[in-house]
Amino acid sequence: MPYFLPATVTLKNASQVEADGLANWVNLNEIDCLNLNQFDSSLLAILLNWRKKRLADQGYFLVLNAPPKLAVLARVYGVAELLGLPA
Repeated sequence: MPYFLPATVTLKNASQVEADGLANWVNLNEIDCLNLNQFDSSLLAILLNWRKKRLADQGYFLVLNAPPKLAVLARVYGVAELLGLPA
């Protein structure tokens, strides 16, 4: 079962989102962005941290239903490929 991101992930709530994700560790292999409609670059930091932890734990990491703007932001920061988003 995937972990669903909230509708908004910005610097204002980034710490809480990251903590909520880690509290749902078993679901952090697949991150579903279906509800996501407002975000900033802090989301990339969260996703990269979760990815690092999952891969270190011999898990896998997928970002599902990423909005096009997230892929653009990830490309700008040079991390699209790491997150499995269109490069």
